[in-house]
Amino acid sequence: ELRVVIMASLWDDLESLVNTPSSFSAKTGERGTIKPKANFNAVDDAEALRKAIEGLGTKEQTLIDILTHTSSAQRQLICEAYQKATGRALLEDLKGDTSGDFEDLLAALVTPPAAYDCHEVMRAMKGAGTADSVLIEIFASRSNEQIKALNDVYLRETQKKLALELKSEVSGDFANALLLLAEGKRDVSTTVDTEKAKKDAKTLYDAGEKKWGTDESKFVDILCQRSIPQLRQTLVEYKNISGKTLQQSIEGEMSGELEELLVAIVKCVKSVPAYFAERLYESMKGGGTDESTLNRIMVSRSEIDLLDIRAEFKKLYTYSLYSAIKV
Repeated sequence: ELRVVIMASLWDDLESLVNTPSSFSAKTGERGTIKPKANFNAVDDAEALRKAIEGLGTKEQTLIDILTHTSSAQRQLICEAYQKATGRALLEDLKGDTSGDFEDLLAALVTPPAAYDCHEVMRAMKGAGTADSVLIEIFASRSNEQIKALNDVYLRETQKKLALELKSEVSGDFANALLLLAEGKRDVSTTVDTEKAKKDAKTLYDAGEKKWGTDESKFVDILCQRSIPQLRQTLVEYKNISGKTLQQSIEGEMSGELEELLVAIVKCVKSVPAYFAERLYESMKGGGTDESTLNRIMVSRSEIDLLDIRAEFKKLYTYSLYSAIKV
C-alpha cells in the first residue's frame, strides 16, 4: 500500500511546515485555474447563453465554454445581462434546461462563492441527520473572511443567525468546535510565539496522551482559535514533546465527528491543497463518485488554489487529477 505510506509521510512531515505559504492567506486568482476572461463582454455571453438555452435542445457545450472560461465576478455580470435581456434569472433557466450533476455544477458556477458555501451548509443541515463531513470541510478550510461572508448570506436569506441554527443541529464538543469556527474569528496574526506554541503543545499532550481519558475541550480551544502560523509551530513542538504527530494523537484518542473535524483542521493547517487533493481522491475512489463533493471542491477552489491542489494530487497519487476525473 504505497499510497498509504505516501499519505502518512505527507501528514507526518513537519520539517518545512513553518515557512510554507498557506491557502488561508491566498488572494483570489493567484493560484486558481480559472482567470478572468480577456476582452470580456457580458452582453454577448448572455446572448450566446440565451440562444443555447432557448434553441431546440440545449447546447451544453456552449454553456460549458462560457461558464468555465469566465471568473466568478464575470459570471455575475453575465447573470445581470441575462436578466436584463430576457427578464428571467439565468440560474432558473439553467436549472430548467439541464438535470442531475450537470445542473448542480452549472448552478454552482453562477452562484457567488459566499452564497454557494452558504447553500452547501444549508443543504448539509437539511433533512434527517446532518451531513457532518460537508460542514467539517467548509468550516475547517475557509478563511475568516469567507466564513463571515457565508454568515452574512445566511442571515440575509433566512433572517436567522447561522450559529443558532447550527446549535440545534449538533451537540457536544463537536458543536463547540464547529461554533467556534463558524464565528470566523480565528487569530490572524502572522507572528509566531514559540514559547506559547511550546505551552500549547504541552497542554495538548497533558490533555490527551498523558492522561487517562481525553480532555477534548483543550484541543477545541487551541485548534479552533490560534492562528495558522502559530498552530504550525505548535505541531512541531508537539512532536518534539510526544514523539508522535498531533494528528496521530487525535486519531488514537478520539472518535466520530469530533475526531474528523480536528484532523481536518490539522491537515488544513499543514496544507489546504493537500487536504483537498485527499478529499477529491476519496470522492472518486470505489464504486461511485461523490459528485457533490467533487463539484463543491472544483468550483469553490477554482479561483483560489486549484493549481496547487492539482500538483498535490499528482504528487500523492502519481496520476493527474484531470485523468482521475475523466475516467
